[in-house]
Amino acid sequence: MATPNTSLRTARPSRWRLFVRSLAGTGALLLRDPYALFGTVVYALFVLIALFAEQLAPFDPLEILFTPEGNLAADLRPSREHPLGTTSLARDVYSQLLYGTRSALLVGVTAAFCVVAIGTVVGLVAGYFGGLVDTVLMRLADIAFGIPFLPFVIVLAAFLEPSVWNVVLAMALILWRDTGRVIRSQVLTVRERSYVEAARVTGSSTPRIIFLHIAPNILPLSFLYGSIAVGWAILTEASISFLGFGDSNVISWGYMLQDAFVSQALSRGSYYWFVPPGIAIVLVVTAGFFISRGYEELLFPRLREED
Repeated sequence: MATPNTSLRTARPSRWRLFVRSLAGTGALLLRDPYALFGTVVYALFVLIALFAEQLAPFDPLEILFTPEGNLAADLRPSREHPLGTTSLARDVYSQLLYGTRSALLVGVTAAFCVVAIGTVVGLVAGYFGGLVDTVLMRLADIAFGIPFLPFVIVLAAFLEPSVWNVVLAMALILWRDTGRVIRSQVLTVRERSYVEAARVTGSSTPRIIFLHIAPNILPLSFLYGSIAVGWAILTEASISFLGFGDSNVISWGYMLQDAFVSQALSRGSYYWFVPPGIAIVLVVTAGFFISRGYEELLFPRLREED
């Protein structure tokens, strides 16, 4: 015969299990939204390209190529051997485009995770404790709002070694502010609900209340900001690489644009060189926006009613 505690555990699944179930249901609903479905398909396509870039790319992205006659294969037009032509340094543009997907997604996902993790923890702590803790953390957020992001990344890249991780570090230090403020405002309402008060009465520790009772109810908002942060990170990395502050040993879409700009690809009509990475950046950023749009309408159903 089951004890009362065992039967109670069986009858009432944990909040994290309920969160996982609701997350699965949310994913199914997102796929019904045409915008979110488009964004999900785009992300899935780029993830597959990043995983199998070595198999899909015909050449190493940094390899200097030669023609069968022994000449430098520079500035070649698109052909069967080189679908997107070659650069002025005789490198295959198509291979660079495929390998650039890896660095774009690596920076985007890592930076988004750091932004969401820091912002969520700051919002949880500030909203739950209030008082002096809330004041100090929100003043730090105000300082972060006052720092111009792109110049901050440029200064950081100038002091550190050129690396894609400069973008991740800059976003982690600055862009947690948006997530932190929104999560804090949500926690201020959640902490007053009856199940949180019941957890306090039963003697639950503060970390347990924050991370087991409050966090599952605000994580959907964190995911919303995470989907937006992915696009921001990829766009920022492309901007930094285009300005010449990126790592020259890492192929990225921004590096391709910077290389084309320096080589005056536009004046020479080499559209096959800089248009594909530009389209890729637009697709990824737009996909993140569409996913966040569909997710926002799930969180706030009145938006769909107004449409």
